[in-house]
Amino acid sequence: MFYSYLTIMKFNNPLYENEELTYQDVFLFQNYFDGYSRSEVDIQPKYNFWTQLPIVSANMNAVTGKRMAETIARYWWLGVLPQDMNIDTLQEIINHIKSASIKYDTPITVKASNTIRDAMWIIHKRSHNRVVMINDKDEPIWIFSENDMKNLDQFSLLWNLKTKKLITAQDWVSNKDAYNLMDENWISSLPIVNKENKLIWILTKKDCIRHDIYKPTLNKDWKLNVAVAVGIHWFDKIEVLYNMWINIFVLDTAHGYQKSMIEWIKKFRETYGNEAIVIAWNVITPEATKALIEAWANWVKVWIGPWAMCTTRMQTWVWRPQFTAVYKCALEAKKLWGFVWADWWIKEPRDVALALAAWANHVMLWTTFAWTYESTWDIKYDEDWLMYKENYGMASKKAVELRNQKRDNFEIEKRWMYREWISKSKIYLREWLESVWDIIDTFTTWLRSSMSYVWASNLEEFYKKAVIWVQTNAWYIEGTPHWRIRR
Repeated sequence: MFYSYLTIMKFNNPLYENEELTYQDVFLFQNYFDGYSRSEVDIQPKYNFWTQLPIVSANMNAVTGKRMAETIARYWWLGVLPQDMNIDTLQEIINHIKSASIKYDTPITVKASNTIRDAMWIIHKRSHNRVVMINDKDEPIWIFSENDMKNLDQFSLLWNLKTKKLITAQDWVSNKDAYNLMDENWISSLPIVNKENKLIWILTKKDCIRHDIYKPTLNKDWKLNVAVAVGIHWFDKIEVLYNMWINIFVLDTAHGYQKSMIEWIKKFRETYGNEAIVIAWNVITPEATKALIEAWANWVKVWIGPWAMCTTRMQTWVWRPQFTAVYKCALEAKKLWGFVWADWWIKEPRDVALALAAWANHVMLWTTFAWTYESTWDIKYDEDWLMYKENYGMASKKAVELRNQKRDNFEIEKRWMYREWISKSKIYLREWLESVWDIIDTFTTWLRSSMSYVWASNLEEFYKKAVIWVQTNAWYIEGTPHWRIRR
């Protein structure tokens, strides 16, 4: 089936089609809706790699690791592991993800001889904020939250906090039964055990609800799926990853429209055929999109520079407003049976809606995920005891240093000369959005709402029915909340 230009969103005034526009320059117009509820709206991409939602997490060292990739794959999205990881680390993480439950979260555990300080050190490794105490047989004894640990000496043994019998369930329990069990017993989390009463997973009340709404992103072996980023000079990684049943490869380089990129894609296809998926980036023009798809990339990622940690756009002055870049590249990709990812400057649900209206097949989230419990770095506290994480760019001094740890200081100093991005910044956990689960709920809810306003029951209809209007800065300000806040 060939997609004509009539199947993509339209501008209310055709003159604006050739303007260079950002997401804040445009808005969607309302249409009649004949559905019953926005919950009926289907937001699964029709042409994809088994994701149920059109969003992926970025291959940033500060964003996607084991926890992030595992969690979002369990809830319809897909994680991309960074190219900086060595092959041993990649193998360890991939094996963990593929052995993880497609339904239940992975518990974090301590022993009775551990202290409150031991538990507090790891409690934010998972967004369920629970630590399960186990015995030497891996049987759960008690489950702790931060509320259990207040006003106690940090060196108190955890065993002293145990107060009553622990309630558990086996892994065949239904979502509704598990929820009711927790509700009846006034608890918010439930250890999941096997027939030998050994702890295997953990479940929360919110998980029970989400499992009735979302589905996991699985590969052909029905394991949680994950993508891996590789550099254009790191072809030796591919064979190991391919033999681990990695079927989605992200070819990551700042400037995607180059000879090395095109040759890499062709070499990959000659070696491994067409079954695996290749996503190549970064581009901002139809010409670049065409070159990569004709080399046999499945998707291309559209972006140069618009991000909190990136100075590329401002320093090189090579860029394009993101909405127009996605729209123009998507038009070219459609003619070649290809698709685009919209990357960066996706900060709010409205940006997702606009990128998808411009016929992006997926969007990629970066900074939005960096402040979550599931991102790679540990929680830190500022002078006011507010929780934050460190964020940094992939071409920054810090990234170069981490990437070249095995080199001598002379080589590291030389590579620092080519740094481009901001090395680090504090990014605070946002209330009600501390977990990637919360972000998933928020973004999918508002995306469905946006599509219902346009009268689209699925993404294909959204592409066809979306009408884009261009706004002034005053219009944009009018649409923002402007209540007064008292301190």
